Amino acid sequence: MEFEGSIRFTVLEQTKGQVVAEMPIRSGIKNPYGVVHAGAILWFADVCASILVWGSPQAAEGMKGFPLAINLNANFISNQSEGICKANSTFVKQGKTVSIVRTSIYGEGDKLIAEVTTNHLLSK
Repeated sequence: MEFEGSIRFTVLEQTKGQVVAEMPIRSGIKNPYGVVHAGAILWFADVCASILVWGSPQAAEGMKGFPLAINLNANFISNQSEGICKANSTFVKQGKTVSIVRTSIYGEGDKLIAEVTTNHLLSK
């Protein structure tokens, strides 16, 4: 068996306290049951949270100061097979070294898909 996937999303809004993004549901992010793979949902949430903590959507390999995820907690509530997923990342705690972010993932009709909490350590 061979599997291949591709994840893509767009940041729609970014402020000091919030990141909003959309991820289209494509075949490359679906699981064998035809709905969005939990790993794609978690990746989407983690990257949106990282952008919020870092303050910039632009990253480069080997850069300094990127917020490394040190803890992830995900609650998957529902799922869907087509359309878009929307992420809304906000701070629970914005710290100098460690920040905590809550990212809510919504589907069509604002249906809650997942609640993800991530802790990020600013690398040096």
